[in-house]
Amino acid sequence: MKKFLKTTTIAIVIILLLAQFLPKSNHNNGDALMPASIETSHNVPADVAAILKTSCYDCHSNHTEYPWYASIQPVSKWLNNHVEEGKGELNFSEFGNYSLRRQFHKLEEISEQVEENEMPLSSYTLIHGDASLNEKQKKAISSWVNNLRDSFKLVYPADSLQRKRR
Repeated sequence: MKKFLKTTTIAIVIILLLAQFLPKSNHNNGDALMPASIETSHNVPADVAAILKTSCYDCHSNHTEYPWYASIQPVSKWLNNHVEEGKGELNFSEFGNYSLRRQFHKLEEISEQVEENEMPLSSYTLIHGDASLNEKQKKAISSWVNNLRDSFKLVYPADSLQRKRR
């Protein structure tokens, strides 16, 4: 049994060492503020913009501040997959490119996710303590989202903001 454990441990160490030669996946180093970013497309108060940058942009924009351990495989691959999944759900850098309907819906989701403590993820705030949202920050985001959604309702026809029911 000891020989098996020793052989298995050595094999795992060798695999992890060889994995370091795989290409790193940390390529989300674009500009978070692009022509279609949410801050360019809509009025985002400074306090809300700061919250979004601290608590959301690493996974939901075109710019991620990678931690030191992001260059270690398999963590690099895992982080990149996580970021790509987050951007697939919501990308603040591309928000202005979304249809009105999608923007309206994503704003609703932002509010829900924040109010229900689903975002930012606890696995993220565990390492990035400053990303945790306090009640004041949650209220600031919800208030901004609700005001922005209300402004959409005033400017655009209702059928351009809601999904058509089947």
